[in-house]
Amino acid sequence: MSSRMDAPTFGVEEELLLVNPDTGAPLMEGSAVSHVAKLLGLDLQLELTPCQIETATPVLNTSAELRRHLLSSRRTAESAAREVDGRVLACGLPPMSGDIRPVSRTDRYERLAGNFGLLAREQGVSGCHVHVAVPDRARGIAVINASRRWLPVLLALTANSALHNATDTGYSSWRMVLWSRWPTADTPPHFESENDYDRAVARMLEVGAALDEGMIYWDVRYSGKFQTVEFRVSDVPATADETVLYAALVRALVMTELADIEQGKSAAPVIDTTWLRLAKWRAARDGITGMCPDPLSGNMVETRVAVDHLVRFVSHALDCLGDHTMVTDTIDKVFTSGNGAVHQRRVFNRAGINAVLDHVAARTIADTL
Repeated sequence: MSSRMDAPTFGVEEELLLVNPDTGAPLMEGSAVSHVAKLLGLDLQLELTPCQIETATPVLNTSAELRRHLLSSRRTAESAAREVDGRVLACGLPPMSGDIRPVSRTDRYERLAGNFGLLAREQGVSGCHVHVAVPDRARGIAVINASRRWLPVLLALTANSALHNATDTGYSSWRMVLWSRWPTADTPPHFESENDYDRAVARMLEVGAALDEGMIYWDVRYSGKFQTVEFRVSDVPATADETVLYAALVRALVMTELADIEQGKSAAPVIDTTWLRLAKWRAARDGITGMCPDPLSGNMVETRVAVDHLVRFVSHALDCLGDHTMVTDTIDKVFTSGNGAVHQRRVFNRAGINAVLDHVAARTIADTL
């Protein structure tokens, strides 16, 4: 690999939950919070469920810029929520909730609810989407093929939904389990060409598994609107620092794969989609506290080993970005202190669900991990 690598621009979308600060129940006031946030200088997007809002960064060049934007957006969203007697949580699922929720009153979301029924009304899951610019669609699809094997590792690292309905689910990312019920929410297959990618999308549209291309919910997909590869596998991380870590690893992974493509290196081995589905299930269950299939060997290893393999794989890109020390230091902190799922479970076992709500809310806007 050459000593110089071009650094692509990137951006992040975070889905945040709104809850009642007294009861912890999901608060269906996304429109009201969005209105107040706009007065405070922050544009929020409404999600399928009115207890959700989405923040989006501008196109960025550095992880330091990303951190500033994330902290500012989270804190402004929290201020807006307080104006309507709410609270903002960065977690993959509401820790306390009922199953059936209203759908946001937009034409698209109401049409979606009409087509997917209870599946849409039981939504309410929150993820994090990282966009990384690519030169063109063909190379974007090639990056998707090469990066598929690392998706379970990224999920394990960011898992942040251990609790649901005031119950320990036994999983670190119960969001991924619920999200996987959507017919298009899966690891994408390996694509032989752009035409192969188009055929896969066309099949989903023809069957009715997706109403439009915006409903192609693959864990990583090409976004023609932004000319990016969009990684969607992660729960929304518990802290801004963990989102920065996730985005930095994703950006470095895209850079690494693009550099290999430019240099004509042998493509990464084609990983069986069934193996990836099993690996993602194990990552959702264990998070950082157990085992994870290693993308390089296929063997079961401790999750920390798999994460270290990812860092080693993208280390040159991290060096070029100036992110290497930040990434390794943050990973050390995550494995020492715990990610969102570990924190949720620890506080729940010690002090109960109300303490979890306070703890998650504080970490959502915390300045440090």
